[in-house]
Amino acid sequence: MVALAQAPPSAERLRALDGFLDAAWAEQARHDERLRGLAVEVRFDRGVAHLAGEVAEPGQLRLVRELVGRLAGVYGVWGRVRVGGRDPVVVDLGCGGQKQYPTNLGLDIFPAPGVDAVADLSGSLPLADASVDVIFTVHILEHLIDFLPLLDECHRVLRPGGVLHVMSPWWGHVNAVADPTHVRLLDVQTIKGVCGQRPPGTPRWYPLHAGCDGASIFADLTPLPVDAPPVDPTHLARFFD
Repeated sequence: MVALAQAPPSAERLRALDGFLDAAWAEQARHDERLRGLAVEVRFDRGVAHLAGEVAEPGQLRLVRELVGRLAGVYGVWGRVRVGGRDPVVVDLGCGGQKQYPTNLGLDIFPAPGVDAVADLSGSLPLADASVDVIFTVHILEHLIDFLPLLDECHRVLRPGGVLHVMSPWWGHVNAVADPTHVRLLDVQTIKGVCGQRPPGTPRWYPLHAGCDGASIFADLTPLPVDAPPVDPTHLARFFD
């Protein structure tokens, strides 16, 4: 028998973790001169940071994302932040009746309240090239026998600097196998493969953040140009074996 080394934190621990993260971020915001004057709110929910507000330019949002992601106990950095006076275009793939944020554009293969467009996620997305700022794929990839074409489509429609949020059941938790419609098992190392083991010339990703809470895996990815250099191994070592 193989003993699984990771167990999901209890609800009590997650509440305490959110309290720790609230205090840690408040202290950092007080003392880091780079954050002075940035109108970004950070809220933590079960270890996921949710960003809201507005910044003047993309570099400021990247800075906040990076600093929040460095806090111990953060599993993902989600959000919808206005940049330069423009609302982000946020797409929720496979949203069903529950979007991550109510104003997201919801796509699903079945019509439902909250679904703005019906689309087969195993095919082409009905979205223009470089037209989207944020994409959520929450509990979607495990339902696709081959999810790489969908990731390639996400790469196509994201703007430079855009973010793809992934959340899926961790292979070692019962939720991964309890749903008979799940056809793939995923691990954080799967994300490593997505970022570093694709054939030359295929869409590539840079991991902004990746983690596992013992029940789910999380990853925040941004598209790389096809000809971009390999990702620095010291950066990959933050998240992957």
